Amino acid sequence: MSSTASLRKFQFFPLVINLLITLVVGFVAMLFTRPQIAGWYSTLKKPSFNPPPQVFAPVWIGLYILIAIAAYLVWKHRSRKPVYKVTRAIYFIQLFLNGSWSIVFFGLHEVFGALIVIILLWISIILTIQWFNKFNKMAGWLLWPYLLWVSFAGVLNASIYFLN
Repeated sequence: MSSTASLRKFQFFPLVINLLITLVVGFVAMLFTRPQIAGWYSTLKKPSFNPPPQVFAPVWIGLYILIAIAAYLVWKHRSRKPVYKVTRAIYFIQLFLNGSWSIVFFGLHEVFGALIVIILLWISIILTIQWFNKFNKMAGWLLWPYLLWVSFAGVLNASIYFLN
């Protein structure tokens, strides 16, 4: 089978592995988040544009699915070349920062620390989009909703910091 044909062929298990990786990050984040919603988080002053708590889980599940599909599309171009290794490293740094935000904000109750993490996350998402575009333009486009949501979350995080 030619290299081009293998790129076009859908591969179920690699997609599932990418989904599992991203959903595990979301699950770990949820372990730190959920117990704090009715407790500590409810005591914070929040801006008028703060969404109701039940909005966050479905949005994040959808975003994690898009992130996983984008990663799968790039994975199909995997190689030992430096450009792929850098792309993979940036992607995993972005995932680490994604999971870290919930630990810092909800687990440690460090609103300012979480603001720093979300700024770094935002930068890493932009870098991930740029590097994913080198392999597959659709992979880059699939991350734009994630960037927009994290931009909103960053404004929300900053607002909570300044209000408290």
